[in-house]
Amino acid sequence: LFDRRHEGLALTETGQALLPMAEMIESTVAVVSEELANRDVAIGGEVRLGTPEGLAVIFLTPRIKPLLDEHPRLTVELLALPRLANLASREADLAITLEPPRRGPYVVARWSDFTYFLYGARDYLAAHPPIRTRADLAGHPFIAYIDDYLLSQELRFLEKLCDKPNLRFCSTSMLAHKEAALIGIGLAVLAPYIGASDPRLIKVLPDEACFQHTFWLAAHADRLRLKRVRVVWDYLRSLADAHRRLFLHGEE
Repeated sequence: LFDRRHEGLALTETGQALLPMAEMIESTVAVVSEELANRDVAIGGEVRLGTPEGLAVIFLTPRIKPLLDEHPRLTVELLALPRLANLASREADLAITLEPPRRGPYVVARWSDFTYFLYGARDYLAAHPPIRTRADLAGHPFIAYIDDYLLSQELRFLEKLCDKPNLRFCSTSMLAHKEAALIGIGLAVLAPYIGASDPRLIKVLPDEACFQHTFWLAAHADRLRLKRVRVVWDYLRSLADAHRRLFLHGEE
């Protein structure tokens, strides 16, 4: 079933053929075990959730306690990733992603539409020429993602704002973008829950420098059969519904 290689074990062709059946057996055993264990007790166990780093740190972590208070035996493992979680490899039970799985045994739901805005620090904007039109952006430096590590090609925001943006700082982390903007390196396109989290940041050209996107909630169909996974799925859906204005307008 396996070949031993320098970097570890790899499935043989036979192992690859058996993998779907093994995963089906694993999921069925997990559902049966959960049903037997939880017949008369509260929902418990581990649920692993993969999300973009900024969403995990700024939005989800401060709002996860009510779920844990309601289910004291539940453990949430939050993967704060600079990339998309891999559901196919069972890296996570659930994922919030910019690009939903197109094929495979997945359950996918629209989690929330949201708007990226261009932000600058108050001190930076006060010390530099005013920005009244897109043409004024040519005189300002920018903060952006590293092209080779983009989560999605849709994140090429600056190409939609300027012909030749003056890039001064790039990072795989939107949290790094925020910090770079705060110390005055330049302007940054940020998710609304990140930009709105610090009053030192101000939207720049909010009616023009804005970009609509969608977060998707996805799970392997077998994992969603587990009660503990469904509980977290439902809680995430309720969070998105309760904070719709934050995601769309960058304000509660």
